[in-house]
Amino acid sequence: MAQLDRFLSAMVSHRASALRLDEGALAELEIAGASRPVTKAPLTSAQVLQLLREVAPPVSGEALGAGQPASFGYVSDDGAFAIDARRESSRWQVRITIDAGRERDRLVDHARDLEGARGATRSAAPANATPAAANPAIRLVTASHGSIAADADAIAHFDGADRARAMLDILLRAMVEKNASDLHLRCGEPPILRLHGEMHRLDEPPLEPLWLDAMLRSIMPERNRREYSESNDTDYAYELEGVARFRANALKDRRGPAAVFRQIPATVVTVEQMGISPEVQKLCQLNKGLVLVTGPTGSGKSTTLCSLIDLVNRSRSDHVITIEDPIEFVHPNKKCIITQRQVGVHTGSFKSALRAALREDPDIILVGELRDLETVSIAIETAETGHLVFGTLHTTTAAGTIDRIIDQFPADRQSQIRVMLAESLKGVISQTLCKKIGGGRVAAREVLLSITAVTNLIREGKTFQIPTVMQTSKRLGMVTLNDALLELVDGALIEPVEGYAKAIDKTMFLGALKARGLDTSFAETEPNGKEAPKAAAGGARR
Repeated sequence: MAQLDRFLSAMVSHRASALRLDEGALAELEIAGASRPVTKAPLTSAQVLQLLREVAPPVSGEALGAGQPASFGYVSDDGAFAIDARRESSRWQVRITIDAGRERDRLVDHARDLEGARGATRSAAPANATPAAANPAIRLVTASHGSIAADADAIAHFDGADRARAMLDILLRAMVEKNASDLHLRCGEPPILRLHGEMHRLDEPPLEPLWLDAMLRSIMPERNRREYSESNDTDYAYELEGVARFRANALKDRRGPAAVFRQIPATVVTVEQMGISPEVQKLCQLNKGLVLVTGPTGSGKSTTLCSLIDLVNRSRSDHVITIEDPIEFVHPNKKCIITQRQVGVHTGSFKSALRAALREDPDIILVGELRDLETVSIAIETAETGHLVFGTLHTTTAAGTIDRIIDQFPADRQSQIRVMLAESLKGVISQTLCKKIGGGRVAAREVLLSITAVTNLIREGKTFQIPTVMQTSKRLGMVTLNDALLELVDGALIEPVEGYAKAIDKTMFLGALKARGLDTSFAETEPNGKEAPKAAAGGARR
């Protein structure tokens, strides 16, 4: 065993991003952006060279002996590593990181070797022999007589679980490096990234059921393993220190296990970075009321809410309680005290946590999702009785959000809820993500703010007139979705065809494009009534 291996074992066990071996300094691990020493005395030049030359290929070893820089790979029992050694000011400086490509190949080869060994053992065994239950091996395909879940649970107690987790970590790191929003894992398919809103398959082998199930279970909390076994799906969060947090959903479909990982940036985003308008920022200074952030799945609601809570955290001195499933962005205490609770871990449900929050001296409460009638009802009552409540709904327009809330209630309660909502609702931010010119995505936000006219329309059940009020109240900071999309078109951030695809009132949006002298041939219809082919992304402007 090479002397360097003990440092590499520590690097892997602590999930460090790098190992530094610098002459004249302590050996250090880089963990979540911080340095952690792993030796008590500084390394000498001779010690650094001895550690490297023991594992270096001959050519690299000669270069090191001559005092020249060298970069090479090394594979140990703990993984595959990239080693970069150079001299700065006559001192050796060495940085060692995980070699993602070689590590992936090593894990796949290891799993295949185990499968081959298992097959050879089965072939050599007598026909009446019973399998050795004490020595399970990773199989890349499911045996006809065994269940995936049972085999994966057995694997979790052996070396294969660590290797499965390492493989998943590699995929998640690749996801972050490529700036993808989601990682999809499916049986019979290679790993798939959602990049700028579109699916891209990685050039990797298709995932096998047992191997994928072992990967997912290797990072699941025990509670989620039970839930996954009982109901075939579960939500949880996972963190790679110094890289990112991930919201995960594991499930089973007709082909076996599957999962989706959503990237959550490691650092909290700010309202300035998000481009949140001053009028929306003022909602964070309210003492009571209900503020809703809405939009379809994957539209960035959580990120927008994160920026608003961060603004509260920086500008107020209050107690903020968040109720999430799972916890996504982690907020450190700044001027506020932040209490973050995860449904299923710290509380049984959104509604039970919301009830309990009222006895926990809150000033501001964030409800990750207004899922059911009772949660919505408690949230409205809480907002009405002196607390600021933030929440999310899966609706596409501000007016539609109000209708969705009221329609959840029985007919005999709708008048009462309409009055309560009229008084408590302070703002609705409905957003959708659009593809940016040149790559990436940008949010178009519709903003509804509470003014007397809006309050009266909600109370009287005339929500269909709200868009008109929004049009005539732009000076107050209100924005319709069409206007938000047109602003992005005018700023050359999105193509007109993309704005048209996201617009709700397409006729009005098309008229606005024509008034600007932009090409709208993508929306013309053929004589048979079919929509004409859309123009190329680069040809939508004149």
